[in-house]
Amino acid sequence: MSKILTILDRSVPGLDQVLTPEAQAFLVELQTRFNPRRQELLAKRAERAKRLAAGEPLTFLAETKSVREGEWKVASTPADLQDRRVEITGPSEPKMMINALNSGARCFMADLEDSLSPTWENCIMGQVTLMQGVRRTVQFDSPEGKQYRLKDKTAVLLVRPRGWHLHERHVTLDGGVMSGSLFDFGLYFFHNAKELLARGSGPYFYLPKMESHLEARLWNEVFNYAQEYLGLPRGTIRATCLIETLPAAYEMEEFLYELREHSSGLNAGRWDYIFSAIKKTSWRTDLTLPDRSMITMTVPFMRAYTELLVKTCHTRGAHAMGGMSAFIPSRRDKEVNDRAMAQVEADKKRESNDGFDGTWVAHPDLVELATRCFDEVLGDRPNQKEKLRLDVSIQPEQISDLAIPGGKISENGFRNNVSVGLQYIEAWFRGNGAVAIFNLMEDAATAEISRAQLWQWIHRGAKLDDGRAITREMYAQILDEEIAKLGGREKGQIGKAADLLDKLVLADRFEEFLTLPAYEQLGV
Repeated sequence: MSKILTILDRSVPGLDQVLTPEAQAFLVELQTRFNPRRQELLAKRAERAKRLAAGEPLTFLAETKSVREGEWKVASTPADLQDRRVEITGPSEPKMMINALNSGARCFMADLEDSLSPTWENCIMGQVTLMQGVRRTVQFDSPEGKQYRLKDKTAVLLVRPRGWHLHERHVTLDGGVMSGSLFDFGLYFFHNAKELLARGSGPYFYLPKMESHLEARLWNEVFNYAQEYLGLPRGTIRATCLIETLPAAYEMEEFLYELREHSSGLNAGRWDYIFSAIKKTSWRTDLTLPDRSMITMTVPFMRAYTELLVKTCHTRGAHAMGGMSAFIPSRRDKEVNDRAMAQVEADKKRESNDGFDGTWVAHPDLVELATRCFDEVLGDRPNQKEKLRLDVSIQPEQISDLAIPGGKISENGFRNNVSVGLQYIEAWFRGNGAVAIFNLMEDAATAEISRAQLWQWIHRGAKLDDGRAITREMYAQILDEEIAKLGGREKGQIGKAADLLDKLVLADRFEEFLTLPAYEQLGV
């Protein structure tokens, strides 16, 4: 029986270019073959979450001990991915793509996930922009008359599809909603894989939000099928896994092993990792984390995770990629700018000295500084995978011990979480998933930290550093004050954002991802 793919809205620009009959046929095959297993693995996530809430400790898996003790390496790295010392990230839209590809960074990760609000138009035009970027035809002319065009030398393109938990509600197959992951991956791969190879590159991906090596195995099966479908050799695709969930930190070697034909490394996805640490311990009544600004990469549990990541990657011949610097340089406040740039420099020097092969930035103005920090360590070498970090020995409890000496919760930290949560969700509802707030580029991951901390502090009876108890009443008062600062509930989507933030923060049950209920309200 033939499968029927239904596109529920055909009105957006670029749809016929992206959702061709041939591309639709490929999506039908991906959804039919792999969506049932995706659903099974999401159910396994939920089952594991229940066991963790019942007190089961996170640890290295007994059933994969042979993988960790075995002698194996990931596939050799393609020439244009050998040097990844600085990567820039951002949503797949023309101006951003041009600026990022021209920035001097070695790679650009075009994001179809955390920094892209998944309106139907954004999802389709994101694919159009990727097709144009691959073919070097992408252009942008601003309303002020400024022209944006690609330079002769540009960054290598990588793409991040949506995570396994997300869906694309505008496309159904026999009435079932399409997987967002398979939709994003399938369209980009189908339209661009052969063109990328003809241009001396390849289809390179970042894989987000995984919690188990079984989820990495599913991606590997998708890759094998997709390459066979287009008549491409196995190993054409390369993927970097983001280690941005607490369970994933215990399965780094297994992730590399499952994807070893297609692996190009692991990335320390710091912001989502902090969110996951809060979420996976939300059941603990004895634990509250301090202000977000105090959860730095040098606190013990973050240090354990990053050091283990470098050791794991280099043992297996893979790239170890450092975390995001979300700072946006200020051209108006030199004092703020100088202080923040010093912090960025210290962060990138720490990463390069620890053995990371590259790092992430969110703004083109940080590329030069980050490059300089890695140049000082790498010199002319493309990476430092020979730095095996044999000195590192991480015990399971070090990864999940979230204690932060001297940590505190301030009123400013509380207000910042309320304001960031409000401003980000409001912009997301307007179709903007990468938002500059207080000199930081906020995306869904950092908004998740904000609402998760508010939930944790209220439900665990935390106190501010001045001794005041954090209560629902305090939250309501500060929410009203921050709404007023932003112009009131009637401005833009502030009222709608405030209602959602209330539900997320005050609900007895911790919501798995804010983007799930938000997507149901997105409206377009």
